[in-house]
Amino acid sequence: MQNKHHYVAIMAGGIGSRFWPMSRTAYPKQFLDVLNTGKTLIQWTYERYTQFIPAENIYIVTSEEYVSIVEKQLPNLPKENILAEPSKKNTAPCIAYISFKLAQKDPQATFVVAPSDHLILEQENFQKIVEQSLDFVSNIKALATLGIMPTNPNTGYGYIQYEGLEVSKGVYKVKTFTEKPTVEIAASFLASGDFLWNAGIFAWKASTIIAAFEKYQPEMFELFDGEKANFNTASEKQSIQKIYPQCVNISIDIAIMEKADNVYVIPASFGWSDLGTWNSAYEAMEKDYFANAVASDNVIVIDATKCMINAPKDKLVVVQGLDDFIVVDTKDVLLICSKEKEQSIKEYVAEVKRHKGDKYI
Repeated sequence: MQNKHHYVAIMAGGIGSRFWPMSRTAYPKQFLDVLNTGKTLIQWTYERYTQFIPAENIYIVTSEEYVSIVEKQLPNLPKENILAEPSKKNTAPCIAYISFKLAQKDPQATFVVAPSDHLILEQENFQKIVEQSLDFVSNIKALATLGIMPTNPNTGYGYIQYEGLEVSKGVYKVKTFTEKPTVEIAASFLASGDFLWNAGIFAWKASTIIAAFEKYQPEMFELFDGEKANFNTASEKQSIQKIYPQCVNISIDIAIMEKADNVYVIPASFGWSDLGTWNSAYEAMEKDYFANAVASDNVIVIDATKCMINAPKDKLVVVQGLDDFIVVDTKDVLLICSKEKEQSIKEYVAEVKRHKGDKYI
């Protein structure tokens, strides 16, 4: 039976610039069918949570400019469950907003914070772990995060080091958070056996995370606390318009998780990828005999291997002689980039912006 005090806040305000040129400022990655599955990433995420969170308890936090896209892609989501941020201020203000809103509505609210654009292949396993984390934080004043058991020394993820002693079944105290490491350091993390990938999926009671804001981000706490009586009323939008310009631009990791002493991690494995880059999309997709991943029904590949190809369905694309390349074709931009240079795509986007303005961004 679903617990009426369990909620999920799906964060859908990012731009996904490493997925350029498919992901654009006006229509970012979470609203795209990156893997050619017939559904967008946010649709998959929403459906994943409807399996065990009451439908009316699912919230989307996004930018004002994306509200109409969310409404279109998730027609069953109540419109009042879409929280519109007036400006992009990273994850801490976004989490403060939903925390105060839920606490006003339901003092016992316990919720998951989830990115809208990740891939999770093992639903049953995932549901079990998330429910375990919600049960844990509903009984103890703890901030929980899910850590993914690493399979390789990936330099694209942050890492979580945890203490060896279980505090509850499958739950450990966090020792340190580490930002994206070098490949040598990542290899040493893997060898030590007490590091996990940081999946950016959190669970806590609304009252517990609000207490953490009061302790570690008192200025942000004051802003939201001063307006909380207006949340879930007709004045909410006006209050948020007043609060956001005064908020610092800061992630929840830096604002709270790295400072707090009541942070716990649940090591997990459920077929996870953050789909942060074209390479990670390539890894997640089915390949042909020559290890090409093709996200289109209208591509012909000749003498090409290990390529990631994404193209519009109404356009024939012929790729010949490429090895280990990313080929992304859109209506107004064609990107052909060596896979090993994909971390530089952000730099290429900056270069495009310098020469061509915002037209192609």
